[in-house]
Amino acid sequence: MTDAQDSRARRNVVVLVMAQALLGAQMPMIFTIAGLAGQSLASNPCFATLPISMIVLGSMCAATPVSAFMQRFGRRAGFALGTTGGALGGAIGALGLYTASFPLFLLGSLLTGIYMSAQGFYRFAAADTASDAYRPKAISYVMAGGLAAAIIGPQLVKLTADAFVVPFLGTYAAVIAINLVGALLFLFLDIPRPPVPSEDAPRGRSRRELITTPGIAVAVICAMVSYALMNLVMTSTPLAVVGCGFETGDAANVVTAHVLAMYVPSFFTGHLIARFGVEKIVALGLFILACAGGVALTGVELEQFFLALVLLGIGWNFGFIGATTMLAASHAPYERGRMQGLNDLIVFGGVTMASLASGGLMNCSGGSAQEGWTAVNMAMAPFLVLAGGALIWLILRPEEQPVE
Repeated sequence: MTDAQDSRARRNVVVLVMAQALLGAQMPMIFTIAGLAGQSLASNPCFATLPISMIVLGSMCAATPVSAFMQRFGRRAGFALGTTGGALGGAIGALGLYTASFPLFLLGSLLTGIYMSAQGFYRFAAADTASDAYRPKAISYVMAGGLAAAIIGPQLVKLTADAFVVPFLGTYAAVIAINLVGALLFLFLDIPRPPVPSEDAPRGRSRRELITTPGIAVAVICAMVSYALMNLVMTSTPLAVVGCGFETGDAANVVTAHVLAMYVPSFFTGHLIARFGVEKIVALGLFILACAGGVALTGVELEQFFLALVLLGIGWNFGFIGATTMLAASHAPYERGRMQGLNDLIVFGGVTMASLASGGLMNCSGGSAQEGWTAVNMAMAPFLVLAGGALIWLILRPEEQPVE
């Protein structure tokens, strides 16, 4: 790929970074307050995190159709579809809060998942027009856009959570505005629409053949475990912080530190992958996730929450960006729609299960917030063993040739 083509890739990265920063701010906003809002609306505290689970479920269900939509109509149309889902989800969620309807609030959360699914493809869009050498950096830079989202989102929560008589209603109004304004960014995206395949064009591997390819299988497992464990712990964090005697503002600050840790490393993750190899960076990410769980088990002082969630963010960054880079190099362009949709279906399926489990572990596995928090972090161990074992197995196999 020529330097001129990488120049286009760099322009696209700028647009995607801005989208990640502005539109991406709605996710830390919602993840900060959805559990607290759910706790006030649900009749059973075990269902407090169900709104977050519905967001992730919506993302999982939308992954394959959104990917197919982008394959047919292009990235720009697909991302516009995502902002439509985000705005509609915010509006219905706001109505659910206003009417104190938990089912309506859950419906809004489910539709918000359409935006979350589309946002997941920003990283793949960054790779679409990039050369092999620039691809890991492009993915990493786009993920780094979440740094601004980490600052904007929780600060907007502080400004809007009590803006109206109904708690958190102002936050959902801000989510609607973010989607309406952010949709305009994609007018500047320059990614060619995939050509309509001719009769003699290569069809690529089936979904079964793709997912049973060793490099792809391990990339999907590592991405799923990294994202699911991050979500498992992050979903329970506001409940744990408040439940252990701290304020909602403290919970927002912990989430801010966590999301900053998720994205700050992105400025150099791509360079680390290029220098040390993707498998080593993924392994490092899994190790740091284990360290996060270890710190969380040492106590429930505010500094321990901060340190555990910072490590959780860094571990997710290395594990998820590394796995995404592995996956992007393991399938051909004409397999893109099929493989990327399948990947996000599996990844967010795991995240859905993690978010569902989070509320139950946090609120229903002990008599106190501290006991629930311990259960959440203990649950990380078997999945880290699974991902680590899969990665070691891949490293010990003969090297595969990259897909052209």
